[in-house]
Amino acid sequence: MSRKIKLIWDFRGPASAKTAEHHEIHLKEYITIEKLPLNITGFKIIDEMYAIAFMVVTDENMIQVRDALKPHRGELYTE
Repeated sequence: MSRKIKLIWDFRGPASAKTAEHHEIHLKEYITIEKLPLNITGFKIIDEMYAIAFMVVTDENMIQVRDALKPHRGELYTE
């Protein structure tokens, strides 16, 4: 079984929550357009000045998604 990797985009500032929420829409669109076998996306508000959007990918899809979407960082995903 391949590993799952959580790719993360960081957003800072007073509009970070709305930006992260909107960015998740684009992540879902990318999954649909590229017909990827992925379905875990989301956003999380850390505080009023910091939020993240994320997409969980497998090892097989990681390089393609990383190169196309340029996440800020990644970490191993545990369910």
